[in-house]
Amino acid sequence: MADAVSFSFSDTIAGYIDHFDSETRQLKLHTADGRPFDVSLASGPSAELVRNLDEPYIDASGHLDEMLSPGRFVFAYGIHYPEHGGRFDAKRLVFLGRGAEDYRFEEAGWWVKQIESLASFYRRAQFGDGPVDFAEYRTEIRLGGDKTASHVQETDTISRLVYGMASAYLLTGKDEYLEVAERGTEYLRKHMRVVDTEEDVTFWYHGISVDGDSERKLFTSEFSDDYDAIPMYEQIYALAGPVQTYRVTGDTRIKEDADATIRLFDKFFKDEEQGGYYSHIDPILFSPDHESLGENAERKNWNSVGDHAPAYLINLYLATGDRKYADFLEYTFDTIAERFPDYAHSPFVQERFFRDWSHDTAHSWQQNRAVVGHNLKIAWNLMRMNSLKAKPAYQELARKIGEIMPAVGSDLQRGGWYDVVERIKEGDQEAYRFAWHDRKAWWQQEQAILAYLILHGTLGGEDFRKEARQAQAFYNTFFLDHDEGAVYFNVLASGTPYLLGTERLKGSHSMSMYHSAELCYLAAVYNNLLVNGREMDFHFKPAPTDLPGRVLRVAPDLLPAGSVRIASVEIDEKPYEEFDADELTVHLPDVQGRVKVKVRLRPVTK
Repeated sequence: MADAVSFSFSDTIAGYIDHFDSETRQLKLHTADGRPFDVSLASGPSAELVRNLDEPYIDASGHLDEMLSPGRFVFAYGIHYPEHGGRFDAKRLVFLGRGAEDYRFEEAGWWVKQIESLASFYRRAQFGDGPVDFAEYRTEIRLGGDKTASHVQETDTISRLVYGMASAYLLTGKDEYLEVAERGTEYLRKHMRVVDTEEDVTFWYHGISVDGDSERKLFTSEFSDDYDAIPMYEQIYALAGPVQTYRVTGDTRIKEDADATIRLFDKFFKDEEQGGYYSHIDPILFSPDHESLGENAERKNWNSVGDHAPAYLINLYLATGDRKYADFLEYTFDTIAERFPDYAHSPFVQERFFRDWSHDTAHSWQQNRAVVGHNLKIAWNLMRMNSLKAKPAYQELARKIGEIMPAVGSDLQRGGWYDVVERIKEGDQEAYRFAWHDRKAWWQQEQAILAYLILHGTLGGEDFRKEARQAQAFYNTFFLDHDEGAVYFNVLASGTPYLLGTERLKGSHSMSMYHSAELCYLAAVYNNLLVNGREMDFHFKPAPTDLPGRVLRVAPDLLPAGSVRIASVEIDEKPYEEFDADELTVHLPDVQGRVKVKVRLRPVTK
C-alpha cells in the first residue's frame, strides 16, 4: 500500500489555532498531541458556536476572522484532497465560546438546561401530553421519540429513566420530573420486584411483556449475553433510579428494597472465599457455578464488582451516611485496585476473571479486549471514593489511568473517545486495534468527561483540565440531537451521527436517559463546585418524619472534605436556618407531610 493517501475523503480535525493568514485564508492549527495541520478556508466554510439542546443555531460566519485567534480550540470539518502532499478544505467550523478561553459548557446553567431538555424529551416520548402512566412505558424509543412495535418493559430501562428524572428534580426542583421518578419507582415495586421472605432478599425481574391489559413476567434476562440467567448488573441497575429518588424523598420503602437487594448480592453473588461478586446466577438454584450458565459460570467482571458504586451505592451512602455502605464501597474499591490493573501486559485494565481471579481472555465478545469507558469509569469513581476514605492506591491508580488513557483510548485527531479496542498489540502493530469499528458511544464520552473533571477538580493539573474540556467539547458539538431532541447513541469517528440498527434508537436495552442525565448532574456539580468556584442550588422533597432525626443529607456527591458548605436553605420558599453548613445536613422542622427544600451550596475558597 502506498504511504500517501491517494483519494479524497471528508473528516474532522480538532485542534488549537496557531496562526491565521487572512489574505491566503490559510489556518494553521495543531491537534491535542501537537501534530500541525494546514487548513484552507478559501471555500468559505460556515462557522457556528456550539449550542445546547433547545437553543437556536448561532451563526459566527460574519465574525470568522476575528475569532481565529491563537490558542483557541476549534473543530474543522472538511474534505481532504490528495494533491500537493495533501490539502484540507474546511466546510464547517465549530467554536466552543465567544472568547478564546471561553467554553460554553462551563457556563453555570449549561448542564442544568441540558437535563431539562432531556427530561422533557423522555417524558413526552413515553407519556405524550397525558398523565404519567407507566403501563404505557416501552423500552424501545425511536430517534424522534415515538415508540416501536415492541411491547417489552425492561426493569433496568425504567430504573434508568427514573434516575434521570430524579436527577432533573435535584437540579431544578420541578415537580413534573419528580412525579415521573416517583411513579416509576412505584411501578417497579409493584410489577418488577420479588420479595423472597424465606431467604429475606429482594430480586427484580428482567422485565414484563405487555399485551393489552395482560402482562407476562420475564424472570431471566432476554439479552443475548445473559440469556436465561440472572445477571448481577441487571439487579444493580434496578436500584439506580429508586435510590436516586430516595435521595430526594427519603422514602423508607426504597431503602428497605435496596438493603434487601444487597442481601441478595451477599447471599448468592458474593464469593466469600476469594472475594468479589460473580456476574451471573442461575434462576433455579441461584447458584453462580451451575452448568446451565455456560461461559458465565463462576465468572467475575467489571459490572459485577465495580458497578455497584456509581449505579446506587454512592447515592445510598450520600442519602444516609450509613457506615455499612461506606464499608461496602471500600471493599469494592480495594478489590478494583488489587485485581484490575494489568500494566505489565497492557495499558488497559483487565475486566473479566475466573473465580480465582485469573484472567478470562476468551469470553464471548470481549475476548482480550478493553472497553475504553470502563477504564475511565474506574478512574472517576476511585477519585470519588478517595474523598470518602483516602488511600494512596486509589489516587495512584486513578492518576495513572488519567495519564495513560488519552494516547491509547482517545481520538487525538478528531476528539472524542473510542469504544472497544484490543488490549494487546500484535506483531508490528503501532496502534491498539479497534474490535469492530471506530465509532464513539455517548456513555463512554460521559466517563471521560467525569473522570477528567474530577481529576482536575481534586488533583489539579492543566493536562487533566485540557482533557476534560476536549471531551466536553466533542460531546456537546456532536452528540446533541438538535432536530429531534436528546442525544445520539453513537457517532462516527468524525462526529457524524451513526443511525443504523439499535444505535438509531433513543430508547433501548442500553439507553434510557441514565448516562446522559448522570453526566448533566455531575458535570454541573464538578464544573461549578470543584473547578469554577460557583454556587449551586439543589432541591429535595422529603417528609421529615421519614428521616432519622429529621436530618436531610444534601451532599451532591463524594467531594473532598471541606470543599463545599451550605450557604442558605429555604423550606417551602421561606428562609430556614437550622442546618450544619460544614456537615452538609439540614435539620428539618417537626411537621407532618412533605416539605420542599432548596439548598444553596457554596465552594470553599482554596
